[in-house]
Amino acid sequence: MATTYDEIFEIALSLPPGFRAMLAEHLLKSLDAAEQAEIDTLWAEEAEKRVQAVEQGTVSLIPGEEVFQKLRSRNK
Repeated sequence: MATTYDEIFEIALSLPPGFRAMLAEHLLKSLDAAEQAEIDTLWAEEAEKRVQAVEQGTVSLIPGEEVFQKLRSRNK
């Protein structure tokens, strides 16, 4: 049985990608489950506010390509 960090890490890396993703997800959830629930709630509320603003026409939408073009021009 794996007992050291290096052994556990090596075993984890040998898993298929899908299993590694599931393991990573479970490990992240185990860190701050209560805080993450609050964060998820706040993001859901923010997303709903943004959807409502778009539907009510109180915000101006910018096409994605225009946004990326402006970003690319900043980096030149």
